Amino acid sequence: MATANKIPQLKYEPEADVLSWEVSDAPIEYASEIGDMIVHFTKDNRPVLIEVLRAKDFMRKAEGAVGFKRIHPEMAIA
Repeated sequence: MATANKIPQLKYEPEADVLSWEVSDAPIEYASEIGDMIVHFTKDNRPVLIEVLRAKDFMRKAEGAVGFKRIHPEMAIA
């Protein structure tokens, strides 16, 4: 059974340049690609996993927009 109060987990895959945000451990039923993101959902349409493709570009834009700090040392932008 899925844990409702799970703490979201962030992971970065430097070789693929993908940032994954696991927001639930519920079973994944389907996924939708939305721009540079893939969102995985339960059968009840609740998000389970959010994958940000081209994560360095995403973080560069986020830093510029709101002064967001890097969340992973391997995502350092030269």
